[in-house]
Amino acid sequence: MSCVLIQNGRVVDPASGRDEIADLLIEDGRIANPREASREGCQVIDATDCIVSPGLIDMRVSLREPGHEEDETIATGTAAALAGGFTTIACMPDTDPPTDNRAGAEFVILQAERAGNCRVVPIGAVTKQLKGEELAEIGQLVDGGARAFSDAKTAIANSEVMRRALEYTRMVNRPIFHHPQVPELVSGGLMHEGYYSTLLGLAPMPAAAETIMIHRDLSLAEMTRGKLHLMGISTAAGVEQIRQARSRGVQVTADVTPHHLYFLDKDLQSFDAQYKVNPPFRTEGDRDALIEGLKDGTIDAICSDHQPYAEEKVSCELDQTPFGVVGLETFVPACITQLIETGQLTWLQLLSKLTINPARILGIERGTLAQGTIADVTIINPRTSQRIDPAKFRSKGRRTPFEGMMLTGRIELVIVNGQVRYRHQPA
Repeated sequence: MSCVLIQNGRVVDPASGRDEIADLLIEDGRIANPREASREGCQVIDATDCIVSPGLIDMRVSLREPGHEEDETIATGTAAALAGGFTTIACMPDTDPPTDNRAGAEFVILQAERAGNCRVVPIGAVTKQLKGEELAEIGQLVDGGARAFSDAKTAIANSEVMRRALEYTRMVNRPIFHHPQVPELVSGGLMHEGYYSTLLGLAPMPAAAETIMIHRDLSLAEMTRGKLHLMGISTAAGVEQIRQARSRGVQVTADVTPHHLYFLDKDLQSFDAQYKVNPPFRTEGDRDALIEGLKDGTIDAICSDHQPYAEEKVSCELDQTPFGVVGLETFVPACITQLIETGQLTWLQLLSKLTINPARILGIERGTLAQGTIADVTIINPRTSQRIDPAKFRSKGRRTPFEGMMLTGRIELVIVNGQVRYRHQPA
């Protein structure tokens, strides 16, 4: 019988509302009652002054394999996820070929098992080849393990295709993860449309591109009663649209990234590509609205939107480099520094966005420390500060807007299926 005893930690479990100093016992890969079970022969872990959380879940990670292994592989991406505190990640279908059939979904699961790091849940493509024209084999992808459907960063512009996608996925009880953006309005754009885009002479990406598409998606979700998840909300108006739709009973959830809670359009004055993301960084008012959306529950989850690229792909002019930054290994310190240290969220509120809410959206039995559940556990040191050094990342990607910043918090230990898979090693 395998046994792990985590002592003296602050156990925070949003699924049950639990927040207390307590011991946590793991027996044979499951959470056990520390008062009833024998502790003899247990591996003891001292979690004094640390947060003991359900294993973190990231619903939006691009792993690039197959097709672009120079950017990231499932092995390197899951190693980075472990170091970031994640026990489960959902893999976007933006590979080559895309994950638009059963074999593709099964390949992701098999490669993750071989890597032996964290668990990987495949997200299937909504349309074949991510072209937005013909629905992928939804039923076959479900059989292959897909827990949700998305065309990743490619917005589904055809409203009839989106309608049918919501209808089909409703029948298999799966959500559509959509990138809410009108493609024609952002074509060639580099940053948020506003004062700084005019000042810098950079092609704009207007906020209306997001809000127009959100309005369409919400209308279709309301009509079809399908499950809609809006990825990477970046505008104050978008948050308000979602808030109102939820009050009408629309089945919609939403997420935001840690970097959109920090950075603004003015940061691109440096012309540094580490601030080039999609959707773009917007105004201070937009950023404040995103934080307010997290506080009142309008925004359900925080996702890394991990977008790794090989060095040669990001070492070029701003208009030539692809959108996106890596986010797995900076995720927790960024959230602690911006949301916990500032008093914007409590630990129960923050961890709900990283554990039980993503688990419910994906429809997986994870994100809790309830007795009898599979033991996925993340131990967080909430006080230690660290300077972000991309050279130490386990991911192949190195581009991050947090480079060189002092952030608070560190992942100390990660347990997956009752086994210690990651332990912080002092330099």
